[in-house]
Amino acid sequence: MSRLQVRRSTAKARPPDPVPAAPSREARKLLTRGQLMAGALDLMGAGRGFSSLSLREVTRAAGVVPASFYRHFRDLDELGLALVEQSGATLRHLLRDVRRDGVPLTDMLRQSVLIYKQYVESHRLHFLFIAGERGGGSPVIRTAIRAEESHFAAEMVQDMRALGLLPGLSSETLRMLCGLVVTTMINAATDILDLPAKSPRAERELVDNFVRQLRLIFLGAGAWREKV
Repeated sequence: MSRLQVRRSTAKARPPDPVPAAPSREARKLLTRGQLMAGALDLMGAGRGFSSLSLREVTRAAGVVPASFYRHFRDLDELGLALVEQSGATLRHLLRDVRRDGVPLTDMLRQSVLIYKQYVESHRLHFLFIAGERGGGSPVIRTAIRAEESHFAAEMVQDMRALGLLPGLSSETLRMLCGLVVTTMINAATDILDLPAKSPRAERELVDNFVRQLRLIFLGAGAWREKV
């Protein structure tokens, strides 16, 4: 048998490429849900407030028919709640990893600030949404944002107790301290979003100022004396 015949025989014997499996119903559902959330974020990125969005606008931006919206969310408030949860879950995980690495407090603060800054910049639309809805808009979403901030503070309290930081503070005072830290972080998000492009000096000044604010909070906590 010639080499040409061998090649033809091998080519004929090779099985056909497998046909890609169609996405499951659950995968399609998650995809559409993500498209709806991304559509709302895109509209807000163009300058719209969340409370001014309509269902039809969101579904149009997501590229789905309006009727499909109700397979994923009861109303726009529920979509907003999903955005709040999505905005905080990964960030909480990242910051907890920093606190559990056992680095000195000063280094921990700077590392946390740098991670937070990078996260805000890479999730710009989410934080524009949080910044816009935290002080206005739907009461349901405002309440959810406050609850998310409370989760942050509660996890920080747990980690500080586990690391033995500021052991002389009562649980009530430690919760107040962590609440101040979280509030400072949320307020700093707007400054991060407003940073001019390609301005290393402005970035360094923002980071240094952010770290100083957090250090001041912890220095004040170290000098705090509980009432007897």
